[in-house]
Amino acid sequence: MANTPQAKKRARQNEARFQVNKARRSRIRTFLRKVEEAIESGDKTAATSALREAQPELMRGVTKGVYHKNTVARKISRLSSRVKAIA
Repeated sequence: MANTPQAKKRARQNEARFQVNKARRSRIRTFLRKVEEAIESGDKTAATSALREAQPELMRGVTKGVYHKNTVARKISRLSSRVKAIA
């Protein structure tokens, strides 16, 4: 447990930041799930529009420090190739 005032403040800040990041991750996962569902349904227009909506959210996760840049690049690349493969 934190003893000094500084450590107590850092603990509060860490908890607040954790809640913000948790909400942000959840929001990003929701966008990813929409893309996955559109791909599963086989609807190319829906998948394309869902991916187009998900990309800015993913990149926002990078700028906010929730995800690493390469992780998001890999996710976007794999999703876009799967969307492109829909006949």
